Amino acid sequence: QVQLVESGGGLVQPGGSLRLSCAASGSIFSIYAMGWYRQAPGKQRELVAAITSGGSTYYTDSVKGRFTISRDNAKNTVYLQMNSLKPEDTAVYYCNAAPGALDAWGQGTLVTVSS
Repeated sequence: QVQLVESGGGLVQPGGSLRLSCAASGSIFSIYAMGWYRQAPGKQRELVAAITSGGSTYYTDSVKGRFTISRDNAKNTVYLQMNSLKPEDTAVYYCNAAPGALDAWGQGTLVTVSS
């Protein structure tokens, strides 16, 4: 059974930082590259960043240079360090396999960037 538990979201001012965490069940973590997705109000869910088991990374253009994805294979956890946050980063953030997400989403964690 796939389990994904995201945490770390909150309200932050523009220019601020947050670190998201995702605890994943071992079955998904050991097999797949992992990614962070986000869904803003009225928009489709998009892949923001991804990381392979070997540490290769991908970032969508809008977050390059601001977000950093990492993973701790021993803890089955993937992180997203978000710096220089902008209002347009406001969304619910989810983790899942990447680039092809599994049909098993966690509850997500809400990130709100506002002054």
